[in-house]
This record gives sequence, structure tokens and C-alpha cells, in this order.
Amino acid sequence: MSEYTFPDVLVSTDWVRDHLDDPKVRLVEIDVDSNAWEAGHVPGAAGFNWSTQLNDPVRRDIIAREQLEKLLGDHGIRNEDTIVVYGDNNNWFAAFGFWILKLYGHEDVRLMNGGRQKWLDEDDKPMTAEVAPVKKSTYTAGEMKSEYRARIDEILDVARNGGKNLVDVRSPDEFTGKIIAPPGMNETAQRGGHIPNAKNVPWATAVNPDGTFKSAGDLKKIYFHEAQVNPARPTIAYCRIGERSSHTWFVLKYLLGVDDVKNYDGSWTEYGNLIGAPIEKP
Repeated sequence: MSEYTFPDVLVSTDWVRDHLDDPKVRLVEIDVDSNAWEAGHVPGAAGFNWSTQLNDPVRRDIIAREQLEKLLGDHGIRNEDTIVVYGDNNNWFAAFGFWILKLYGHEDVRLMNGGRQKWLDEDDKPMTAEVAPVKKSTYTAGEMKSEYRARIDEILDVARNGGKNLVDVRSPDEFTGKIIAPPGMNETAQRGGHIPNAKNVPWATAVNPDGTFKSAGDLKKIYFHEAQVNPARPTIAYCRIGERSSHTWFVLKYLLGVDDVKNYDGSWTEYGNLIGAPIEKP
């Protein structure tokens, strides 16, 4: 993993196994809900529900600073801890959690390469359904880093005027408007299609069959050469609800070293419902 621009943010399943008893390393499983974590998880890992704990359903927004402080404090996580996140769906929601933690300034956050499924596939990796006891802590989050998050005004400007890389990480059928959301997904929009000036680079092109990330060379070929994403330009990734795009945000920022890259977490559920917003279809 040393080939990546910031290799330290990615840890292997073996590294996690070897640090299970390290009091300075805190593991957090982040899934769309809590069902998988409750059935079994990496020993000592806290379980965060993406739907209810990392999002505020009343404000229809990510959790506020004080909500994150309470969430981490209730699980005994301290500012000085190394937080290692992992989860289901090839780390979609774990990458979103990584983004949230960086958005609020946590210094040492890492992603377990391959996520929950890779851990399950390896015979030497323990699982438990026990809930580890924790001593609550006082956690202090930083001010939100606006340079990591794209908002609708910026997106509309790019749609109308270009000037930035806009990477749509959804499936080709979502990009073309053939479908609005993957089968079985509840969050949707009134219209299908994509934001003008966007390039379609599905998130899954970045990972191997086992869920681990492809090599830096392969990733550069995918994004910089084939998709013509210019790493010198400001870049914004989006999907449907912001979780797949946070996965691509992680790839572009930390594995490939794109300096100015944002996650548009409003994504298609916001943009596709916005009156008057321009869209494109084939």
C-alpha cells in the first residue's frame, strides 16, 4: 500500500487483527443499519448506524458537530485515538464515516481495506456478538472543514459553467436515467439522468473482487487517463445519497493525492428533486 499518496490511512485486516488489544486504536463498524454489527463484528468494534447516527433525519443533513461529539464520547472515543472504520458494501458507509470524521477534524482516521466481507472471508479473523464495555469520554470536534464538502450552489455553477471535475460514481443505468435508484433502495428523486458536465466513473471500478482497492497505477489509469479527470482541477464526486461518492472521494484524495476534492453528499436525491436544475440524458 506504500504506492498510494497517503498509505497510512489504509490498513490491512492483518494490521487490525494485530491491534485488537491496542487501547489507542478504536474500531468502528459503520453499516446502513445495525443488523450486521449485532449479528457479529470485529471484537471491540463499536457499531454506528449510518441511517440514524451519522445523519439527522429531521434536518435531512449530516449530524451536527455536537451530535458527533456525543456519539464518539458515548463510545469512549478520544481525540487522540486512532479510529479505524470498516463496514458492509465494500466500505461505502465506512468511507462516509471516514469523511464525516475528517470533516470535523479528527486527526488519525483509517479505513480497513476490504471491509467487513474481507474480514469474514479470512479464517484467522475472530468475530463476536458481544458488546464491549466502554467508559464514556469527552470528545471535542473541530469546526466543519468546508473544503471537503460541496453544496448545491457550487454544483449548479459547475453544471452551468463547468470549470471543475464532476465525477458521477453511480452505475451507468443511473447515469443515463434508465433507473433513478438501484433496486430496493428507498431514497429516490423525481427525475433520472445526471448533472451536466459530469463524467461517469462507477465507484466499483476502484476495487478488486475482494473489496480491496486496486493499485495506484490502476487507479490512475481509470481516473486520470480513461476518464480524463484532471488532478490539477478542483474535483467533486457525487452519487445518490453520498455514500458511494465518499468512497470515491477517499480514493481521489488519499490514494491518488488529488489536492482539491469534495464530496457532494446531497447527491442525486437533492439535485434530482430540485426544481429548475438542469439535467442531461442521452
